Amino acid sequence: MSSRPDYDLEADAYRRRIRIVTLEPGVVESDLEDDFHHFVVTLRHDGERVESVDAQSLRWPWSTCPDAAVPLRKLATMPLARRFTAAGRWTDPKQNCTHQFDAACHAITHAAWQRTERVYELEVPRRDPATGASRCRLWVDGALSLDWEISWGGIVDAVAPFDAAPWKGGFMRWADEALPEDDAERAITLRRACDIGMGRGMDLDAIAVASGLPPTMAGVCHTMQPGVVEVAFRHVGSIRDFARAPELLVDDVTS
Repeated sequence: MSSRPDYDLEADAYRRRIRIVTLEPGVVESDLEDDFHHFVVTLRHDGERVESVDAQSLRWPWSTCPDAAVPLRKLATMPLARRFTAAGRWTDPKQNCTHQFDAACHAITHAAWQRTERVYELEVPRRDPATGASRCRLWVDGALSLDWEISWGGIVDAVAPFDAAPWKGGFMRWADEALPEDDAERAITLRRACDIGMGRGMDLDAIAVASGLPPTMAGVCHTMQPGVVEVAFRHVGSIRDFARAPELLVDDVTS
């Protein structure tokens, strides 16, 4: 990476780093870590299609999360694609762990672009409870790529094309239709972090079983599916705080 991100180390910030590396021809590793998760997905391909997808769970919030490695295997045989959302036509994202699935999507596009290495770094300061205000940033390979001032309603004073983006109920679909492939992937990556970052500061360890989460979470991922959510027990003590130590996420490739 050419430079170190200009982190706001004084902010009470949720952080995420995703590092995607071609380990050898036909093998891509996608390593995703944040306050709540650490998953490593290994993708094997023949240059045209996915051959296999394997997920390793290193840190996870609910006892059922590692089991989501099974539906992820349905990505085998899909054609490599530069569109981040292409994998959703091969396995239902809601039947998967959101974060394992995202890591796999990054690996697929990485292979399609024939990249050697890419690193996404994200910063989402804790949002103002009244207004939802926060300054959310995405760096790609050390360079600032997106810088959004957001509120509960979406991006504040957004300029084109983001002035037309729906914040809820269709952002990913909009990004797919409105943006070039790589730009869409970056926007979707930051948009995801804006939602996941809202968990910072919540006493999630007080929720013994995932069925105790708000009803709005029903069905959103593997763990939240009926028949699974009732036996998804909290992995207590799994949360980490990287607000002032972003170098501890994944590998500090900037040092």
